[in-house]
Amino acid sequence: MWQTITENIKEGNFKALARAISLVENEVAGYEQFLSELPNHGTAVIGVTGPPGAGKSTLVDALIAHWVGKGKKLAILCVDPSSPFNLGALLGDRIRMNEWYNNPNVFIRSLATRGSLGGLHPHIIEITALLQAAVFDYIIVETVGVGQSEIEIAGLADSTVVVVVPEAGDEVQTMKAGLMEIADLFVVNKSDRPDSDIFVRNLRSMLSQGAHQEHEIAVLKTVASTREGINELAAAIELHQQHVKVSDKKIWLLTERVYQLIQKKKMKGIEKAMIKNAIAAKFQDPNFNLFDFAKKYNDAI
Repeated sequence: MWQTITENIKEGNFKALARAISLVENEVAGYEQFLSELPNHGTAVIGVTGPPGAGKSTLVDALIAHWVGKGKKLAILCVDPSSPFNLGALLGDRIRMNEWYNNPNVFIRSLATRGSLGGLHPHIIEITALLQAAVFDYIIVETVGVGQSEIEIAGLADSTVVVVVPEAGDEVQTMKAGLMEIADLFVVNKSDRPDSDIFVRNLRSMLSQGAHQEHEIAVLKTVASTREGINELAAAIELHQQHVKVSDKKIWLLTERVYQLIQKKKMKGIEKAMIKNAIAAKFQDPNFNLFDFAKKYNDAI
């Protein structure tokens, strides 16, 4: 079965690719060996993150139109947050990309975080590797951009695009240094709004005062709804890809991926549902101590 799937993926069969993703998500027997034998075409991975409402999906839609218009083949992974209670997710945001679902040059897959602490799908590295084994020119990973996911995407993407809007002035002022460091490109979307030029100028000033960067971080203005500035954004991403192929950051990105894979392997068998049941059995005890519980639970596994 796995050998047939591998051959079909190499040939660009979207149905085989979708099935393989589902098999990997469900950790069907043999999936680890299957992944270890996958070819890697070195396809560029572009991460798009930013706060809700920044227009990330519309921006990705515009990038799809640009590259498909140039005859490129794209894979899109859209990661949405899951409920911490039932691990379900609302994936309706993808309706903005509905015109591409039947396009033979575009593969779109919506994923839920499934409670992953980093804000990405727990099998995002494996799924990305699957896409890199297929015949795509670019892979775009769009995250919801809440909390840790902005930082986590840097361990996955070769180029990280952080999308903000002009009204995010106060938010940018209080940005964590980590977020400023992981951005390879800043996009000020909805830049037709008032004071966008002032915001862009302030952002560039902040970046120039930050830590030394191997390459200057570009700040671009777009209006994704009208596809204004998309040509310039695509060109900036392509330029950054030329640098990342020969930079030390590429090694760090691969190091981060291996670290996450090892971490996940060590955590295998530890399920939240089991922890929840164990807590429920102990919680009524007036002497319940979270740290003591965690230590004893860890010692027991």
